[in-house]
Amino acid sequence: MKFRMIIGWLALGVASISYGQDKGFPIRMLVGNEATAVPYTSFWSRPVHPTFQLGTEFRYNNNMHHYLYQTVNIGYIYHENLFQGVYLNTELGYDYRLGFGLNLKALLGVGYLHSFAVNEEYRFEDGQYNSEKDVGNSRIMPSFSVGLGFRTNRKKLNSPELMLIYRSWVEFPYSPGFISLMSHTDLSIGMKFYIN
Repeated sequence: MKFRMIIGWLALGVASISYGQDKGFPIRMLVGNEATAVPYTSFWSRPVHPTFQLGTEFRYNNNMHHYLYQTVNIGYIYHENLFQGVYLNTELGYDYRLGFGLNLKALLGVGYLHSFAVNEEYRFEDGQYNSEKDVGNSRIMPSFSVGLGFRTNRKKLNSPELMLIYRSWVEFPYSPGFISLMSHTDLSIGMKFYIN
């Protein structure tokens, strides 16, 4: 069921690819720091757990003050001593554009995360511990993000944009019967540029 829901969101984004893409094809790149944390209790954690995200967006509405869009992204997370994971997600985003090039951002998303342990795993069988191959774990990852963007040319809607995004997301199911979900945050910086 969760896989169908994610595919449905992605199909909605891909179906809108031909709608409103007359001003170039946007590329979004973000680099950040992930933490297993309660959202909005901290914005930066140490040690740094790197995240990388590459994606695009599809416009639903685009004018000088209101921008409604959908993103489609792939990403990678490395959390030292806990997990590493790859994900595919989509977000419904809204930007409120101020006159001097600043954009206020809010995004609501859903995605699929496949995570792998970074340490060797063992299984207790026949009175001894045997090394076990890690095939990873499947998770759903709903998210909510807020952020700021700054267009390098405030008069052009499709000028390059510098972004700062704070995302809170949940990994579900995390450990059924023990901890049902794990909350995460990441603070990312990046940019969006257009390919004509």
